[in-house]
Amino acid sequence: MAYVPGVALLAALAVGCSAGSDGSASDADSKPGGPTVTTAPPGKYRTLPAPCRAVPGSTLKDLLPGVAELPQQQQEKAFRGSPTVTYDTDRKVGCSWKSDAPDSTRNLSIDFERVVSYDPAVSDDDRARTLYAKKETAADLSGVTTPPGPPEKPAGSAAGEETGTGKPGGGEGSTSPSPSASGSTSGTPGVPGGGSEDLRPRVLDGLGDAAFLDDLLTRAGSTAQHRTVSVVFRTSNVIVTVRYGEQPALVTKVPDSKELQDKAQALARKLAEVISE
Repeated sequence: MAYVPGVALLAALAVGCSAGSDGSASDADSKPGGPTVTTAPPGKYRTLPAPCRAVPGSTLKDLLPGVAELPQQQQEKAFRGSPTVTYDTDRKVGCSWKSDAPDSTRNLSIDFERVVSYDPAVSDDDRARTLYAKKETAADLSGVTTPPGPPEKPAGSAAGEETGTGKPGGGEGSTSPSPSASGSTSGTPGVPGGGSEDLRPRVLDGLGDAAFLDDLLTRAGSTAQHRTVSVVFRTSNVIVTVRYGEQPALVTKVPDSKELQDKAQALARKLAEVISE
């Protein structure tokens, strides 16, 4: 009777060895040297700044002349800005401001877009690089930073995506008729004589990972000319757009391209610092 448990034990050990052998065979068939899928790294930025608080008060006072003359309560409302309506504030946010002075109206808007790639093989940065490249191409910069002379562009060239471009050739303040139904006219800042600064739409250096500036002068009907300067830059997986515009009260006055460009670029550089904080 004492021998029976021993037989049972040997049988159990035999079953265990058989199971181990099957497991080993299964492991050998799993092909450990097969290809593995690597996921692209996420973008540097996971959040976006609060847009209506991203611009310092002193900067807003400089960009929005006329607001400082308003009563205190109206000043606070004007400087507070109007947030852009978006459906995903983790991905896209913006804010806009407006000031009405006796001599002109100024408009300012900023937009932050955090790009996320849903393709595991494409990084957020690569996706953002592709989207930025489309914006730059749409701005029709002609791929030239400082060309030797005013560019010749046919009237009615395609409008730029999200930057309000579409710039027939012409010098500062030119108003070549546009064939569009709106009757708008536009001009692109030229290069004044004597080697002065080039104010035409161009690629910018030293701002984020890549940046460009666009400049559009328009007129609708008999209204005063309106100039909008746009600065778009990318830093890692975030794309930022600054739009700064002016419409003088006098129909005969042309908004100063250099002033608007300088101020728009200065704000863009401030925003690049805000994102990096």
